[in-house]
Amino acid sequence: MPLDIEDYAMIGDCHTAALVGRDGSIDWLCLPRFDSASTFGALLGTEDHGRWLLAPAEPIVESSRRYLGSTFNLVTRWITETGEVEVMDLMPHGDRRADLIRRVRGIRGTVAMRQELRIRFGYADAMPWVRQIKEKAGHGIIAVAGPDAVVVRGPKLTAADHAHVSEFSISEGETVDISLTWYPSHRLVPAAPDIDAAIARTTAWWTDWAASCTKGQDRYEDAAMRSLLVLRALTHEDTGGIVAAATTSLPEQWGGVRNWDYRFVWLRDASSTLDALLGRGFHSEAATWRRWLLRAIAGDPGDVQIMYGLSGERELTETTIDSLPGYRGASPVRKGNGAFTQYQGDIFGETMLALAKARDLGVEEDEFSWPLQRAILSFVEENWQRLDHGMWEMRGPRQAFTHSRAMLWAALDCGVRGVRDHGLDGPIEKWELLRDEIRDDIEIRGFDSKRNTYTQYFGSRAVDATLLQLPQIGYLAYDDPRMLGTVEAIENDLLVDGLLLRYRTDHSDDGLPPGEHPFLACSFWLVEQYAHTGRLDEAIALMDRLVGFCNDVGLLAEEYDVDAGHHVGNTPQALSHLGLVRAADALSAAIR
Repeated sequence: MPLDIEDYAMIGDCHTAALVGRDGSIDWLCLPRFDSASTFGALLGTEDHGRWLLAPAEPIVESSRRYLGSTFNLVTRWITETGEVEVMDLMPHGDRRADLIRRVRGIRGTVAMRQELRIRFGYADAMPWVRQIKEKAGHGIIAVAGPDAVVVRGPKLTAADHAHVSEFSISEGETVDISLTWYPSHRLVPAAPDIDAAIARTTAWWTDWAASCTKGQDRYEDAAMRSLLVLRALTHEDTGGIVAAATTSLPEQWGGVRNWDYRFVWLRDASSTLDALLGRGFHSEAATWRRWLLRAIAGDPGDVQIMYGLSGERELTETTIDSLPGYRGASPVRKGNGAFTQYQGDIFGETMLALAKARDLGVEEDEFSWPLQRAILSFVEENWQRLDHGMWEMRGPRQAFTHSRAMLWAALDCGVRGVRDHGLDGPIEKWELLRDEIRDDIEIRGFDSKRNTYTQYFGSRAVDATLLQLPQIGYLAYDDPRMLGTVEAIENDLLVDGLLLRYRTDHSDDGLPPGEHPFLACSFWLVEQYAHTGRLDEAIALMDRLVGFCNDVGLLAEEYDVDAGHHVGNTPQALSHLGLVRAADALSAAIR
């Protein structure tokens, strides 16, 4: 059975990522990209669905783990009755290969180690053909199935019960290196990696990237820095696409069907991530992401999707993976995401806001970028009254979601500011009139004057945590009486044990059985709201609690089960870490 979600740490090479358990087992790895089929899939099943265990073969007295500085080099240390040993797990950066390195180092005494390798390509649908190899540097195996192949080098592995195992002892001062390299099966076996060079290069790259960050000054800076590193690790090196999470189908509801594939690029999440990176001085990332965006959405704005594949792929058909039973039985396991066909009006605002932020910070428009933004605004002019599925991808009837309409207002506002502040060309009077018309419509149909709150959608009396973003986009001030009333309604309706739900699933028709846990990003939005309105004690108390939910290496999933004390949903979740960075920055500004 897989571990609790928070018991996993992520390692990655900015092309894909692996989840390593506290027990030394790699239970999730898709090669060579985030959205590839799994090679190790035990996270969504059992050890028979693929894993790579490396840990002491004797009883463990004590264990701990940490990232090496500002890197994703994961160091796990075990103490046994006979000694002490550590394993450094990493995926090398910058060598244009799909490698995973596991370096075992003896610290004290002598420790017996066990390695168990179960390779299962194609979401555990393909048992590979395995053969032994002998090279000058040592032993290895090659596993092949269909288009996929891996070569594993290190202590000699022997076949046992559809697995390959090895046992070896490590003493103080000794080092044993093990590597796995994926390659297309039609190509020659790659040479062994230079492990010392790979570790040095990867350590330097992550350290240099973190050093270029504009640092904050408050008590949450360590958590914010790790969150920024997570956002970078979820950014595909070649394409610039930012995936929402490294996993698929980790459940939002234990044993339920709210299991989604998050290994794609949501315009919303990517735009907001770009905003956070820009705020911390990462301007080159802005240019790279903008190039991804322009490639992905090029063409008719009416064809713009809410999400794309890492390279801008448009076809993300949702299917079930019957070869994986799901995390602790939560099925179905899904590949692809049917929400890609939904219309969500808010994405135009989020996209325009991100491009405006880049423009304000000096990323110049080119002959393609501004015409594309104008085309988006032309589409908004014709479609702003169109009903949509909302930010939370409701699978029920379309509605006039207040948040979506406010984001369309923001899109037009960005166009107006582009003309007024940057001298770009555009029909500013038309945009200003429509911007004001949308605002009037929101104030009339999306505001409940009796409760003094904005509503989830026009005609509804319910509220939605997305309304906390209204001041974030400049629609109104954080301390506007209407916003304060909205915050009060959100606190009354959506707080559960002090944390925020996205919305009430039992009061909203989202096309699924009701029930989910507090959504971490929403609670970080509430911290931000408190920080901007003088409620510092409440902001700090909530922030302390939320940061306390980070696991031992600083990672957050999508939701949190307050009763059980466990992470819930896909992990690590970009939107959760993005919310942490924004909340930390808001508190830093308020405290100063």
